[in-house]
Amino acid sequence: MGSSPLRLHVPEPKARPGDAPDFALIQVPKVGALPRPAIDESAAELGAYANGLIRVLDDEGHAGSDWNPQLSADELREGLRYMMLTRAYDERMVKTQRQGKTSFYIKSTGEEAIAIAAAMALDERDMCFPSYRQQGLYIKRGCSLVEMMCQVFNNEGDRLKGRQMPIMYSSRENGMFSISGNLGTQFPQAVGWAMASAIKGDTRIAASWIGDGTTAEADFHYAMTFSSVYQAPVVLNVVNNQWAISSFQGIAGGDRATFAARAIGYGMPGLRVDGNDFLAVHAVTRWAAERARANLGPTLIELYTYRAAAHSTSDDPSAYRPKDEASRWPLGDPIERLKRHLIAIGQWSEARHAELAAACDDEVKSALREAESKGTLGSRRDAETIFEDVFKEMPAHLQGQREQLRRSPK
Repeated sequence: MGSSPLRLHVPEPKARPGDAPDFALIQVPKVGALPRPAIDESAAELGAYANGLIRVLDDEGHAGSDWNPQLSADELREGLRYMMLTRAYDERMVKTQRQGKTSFYIKSTGEEAIAIAAAMALDERDMCFPSYRQQGLYIKRGCSLVEMMCQVFNNEGDRLKGRQMPIMYSSRENGMFSISGNLGTQFPQAVGWAMASAIKGDTRIAASWIGDGTTAEADFHYAMTFSSVYQAPVVLNVVNNQWAISSFQGIAGGDRATFAARAIGYGMPGLRVDGNDFLAVHAVTRWAAERARANLGPTLIELYTYRAAAHSTSDDPSAYRPKDEASRWPLGDPIERLKRHLIAIGQWSEARHAELAAACDDEVKSALREAESKGTLGSRRDAETIFEDVFKEMPAHLQGQREQLRRSPK
């Protein structure tokens, strides 16, 4: 019996360096195409939400749809300020890396709404399990810019004592779980924390963020299974920013189905949202949080966005995608879109925007001067710290080794 030879399919992006960016296949639905369901809507009835795209802001900056969270002008300006502060922080820290003051940095350019809108929608007591591109969560939750910079520099002010890579922050008092370099670990950790909260009869929920590529890790499926089976009060976010460090989202299966659609097989709601729409991200996060708090279980949110900058300071995206692809992204820039909305409702102006940009830059520069005074890359740390934080009470053998270190020639 004859048959044609088998062929392996390897997904390829629509455009490579030298090609014209191609987003022709991206369908951008009208604002309001998906109405806001009740929080107790059956997951089985929400299939359209996993395959559509929830939007509130249109291209002219007008807010439509019953998803509109009806934030006040002050709240909108607050969101804009924190997004701009996050971008100013990113820009300044990349400059310090290029100056040789730190070894590594990762920007969140184009994804600021994902962190800031979520931080504003969640309760401040909720526990966050972020990945390495949600620095806006830390900034909005009140983490000190100086302390964040010290962690990037691994200097004497680093609360983690140089034991983490730059940008892997931690802030227990602000409800921020330590960032892990092992991608995906935070998903099952968030589910476990949420399950514990439910067991204790607490009122706090958990939220976690991973990238599209991390959905190919087993940790993603562990989290989905446990959260679904035990109806954990958790919000699980997949940031689909189109690109990992060099491979596009199709390698993780994004060409076959949306990432939100993976929720369907686990019997939980999957919501796909315009990640560059501040109002939509806020609304969807709040919906999922209200559902979790009402003991109705987990929600998977796919935040559809674009990584406008390099993956990290160790990456050159021009090697694998068109140079001008970011500027052609059909969903625009989150800061510009919220600015446009505020101007449209008469609550902002170009002059006030320029003033705020300058103020954010000044705030970041002031923090940087203080952080740099504590040291930058290459600054020495007391070697005795290697014995600390391992055991609650230091055992005798480590005490002996520490004494030996103290007696050794400097």
